[in-house]
Amino acid sequence: MDIRELRALPLFDGLDDAQPEELLAAATEKMVERGDVLFEEQRPADNWWVLLEGSIALVRQVGTEQSVFGHMTSPGQWAGGFAAWDEFGVYFATGRAESPGRVLRVESAQLRRLAEQWFPFGLHFIHGLVNTVRRIESTARQREALVALGTLSAGLAHELNNPASAATRAADTLQSTSTALLVALSHLAATGISPEQFTVLNDLRLRVSDSGDEPAPTAIALADREDELSEWLVDHEVDRDWEIAPALAAAGADVEWCEEVARGLPGAALGPAMEWVGASLANAALLREVKEATRRISTLVAAVRSYSQMDRASLQTTDLVKGLDSTLVMLAHKLGDRIQVQKRYAPGLPPIEAMAGELNQVWTNLVDNAIDAMEGPGTLGVSARLDGEDWVVVEISDTGHGMPTEVSAHAFEPFFTTKEVGKGTGLGLDISRRIVVGRHSGEITIESGPEGTLVRVRLPTRHAGET
Repeated sequence: MDIRELRALPLFDGLDDAQPEELLAAATEKMVERGDVLFEEQRPADNWWVLLEGSIALVRQVGTEQSVFGHMTSPGQWAGGFAAWDEFGVYFATGRAESPGRVLRVESAQLRRLAEQWFPFGLHFIHGLVNTVRRIESTARQREALVALGTLSAGLAHELNNPASAATRAADTLQSTSTALLVALSHLAATGISPEQFTVLNDLRLRVSDSGDEPAPTAIALADREDELSEWLVDHEVDRDWEIAPALAAAGADVEWCEEVARGLPGAALGPAMEWVGASLANAALLREVKEATRRISTLVAAVRSYSQMDRASLQTTDLVKGLDSTLVMLAHKLGDRIQVQKRYAPGLPPIEAMAGELNQVWTNLVDNAIDAMEGPGTLGVSARLDGEDWVVVEISDTGHGMPTEVSAHAFEPFFTTKEVGKGTGLGLDISRRIVVGRHSGEITIESGPEGTLVRVRLPTRHAGET
C-alpha cells in the first residue's frame, strides 16, 4: 500500500509525518472477495480493520435469521480492535465483504503499542472508561445473581422447614408411643389372653389400620367420633380414654368396632387391649407422617437438582416442563395461597437442546417479575406449546396492572426498572434476553395491557450454537 493513500484518509488526520509509516509497518493489507468473512460476532476483537476499498456488511444474528445492521463503504471506516484496551472486547457484528476490495488489518497488540506511543493520555482515558463501565456492570450482575440466590435460598429453607419440623416432631413422639406400645403389650399379656383372642384382636386392629385410603372426615365429624369413643371407653372403665380415643377415631374406628373388641375378649383384657391398639395405631400414623415428610424433602431436593442442573453438562437435551415446574417449586414461598397458578402444557412437547440451568434462570426472572407485578392476589399463567416443527413457545402471564407503552419499550434495557429502590436492579429482563437471544438464538417479547402482562419466549428445538 502506498503511504500517500494512507495519509489521504480522514481517519489519520493529525498524525505526524512518521506515524503513518509506523502504522503501515505494523499493518497487513488484505484483499477480499465477495462473501469473505473478516470477523465474527461475539468473537474476541483481536484485530483492527480499516476499509481501503470495497464494501463490508455488518451482520447480526437475530433468532435464526441474520440481519444487516450497517455497512462500511467509505475508505477509512474501521471496526474491531477493542482487545487493544479491553481484554474481554468482542466484535458486535459479523463483517462480510459484499464486493471485492481491500482492508488494512492491525493486530490489537500492535494497535495498543502504537496507541501507547502516540496517545498515552488518550489510551489511559479509554482504558479507565472501559474498565469502569465493565466493573459497574459486573458488580450489578453479581448483585442481581446474589439477590436471586438469596431469594431462592430463603424460599427453599422455608419449604424444607415444614416437612423437616414435622418429621422431627413425629420422631420425638414415636419414642413415647413406642414405649407405651410395649407397656400395653405387657399388660395385655398379664391378663392371660389366649392366642386365639389375640389373633381376633389383631385382625380387628388391622381392619381399622387398612382403612387409611378412605376419604378423611371433616374436623367436626372427627371431633364427634372422638367424643363418642371417649364416652364408650369411660362407660367400659377403660383408663386414658383421652389418649386412646383420638387414635381410634383418626384410624376410622367407631363404637360398633369397640363392641366387637369387647365381645372377643375377657373383661380384664379390654383396657390393655384398647391401650395396645391405640398405641399401635398412633405409631402407624406417626410413621406415615415421617414418610410423607421425608418424601416431601426428597421432592424438594429433586426440584433443586432439576432447577440447578448441577449434575449435567451445560448444553443438554432438556424437558421444558420439568424446568418450569421445578422453578415454581423453588418460588412456592412467594406464590403462597394468594396467587393461583394455571399451568397449560401442550401434550407431547419434545425435549429441546439448551443450557437448562440458564433457561431456569430465565423462568425464575419472569415468574418473579410476574409475582411482583400482581402485588397481592392474582393468577399466574405458565404455558408451553409447539410452534411449527422446530420451535417451542413458553408464555408467562400475570393479572397485574400491566406496563405503560413507554415502560414496556425500555423493559429489556440494562438497569431499567420500575421497582422501588433496593427491590430490583433492572437486569432480570436484560439477562433473560441475553440468554434467550444470544445463547439460544431464540426470541423474547412482551405484551402488556390493563389486564396484565404476558412475556413470550420462543426457542428452537435444536441449538444453533452460541452467536
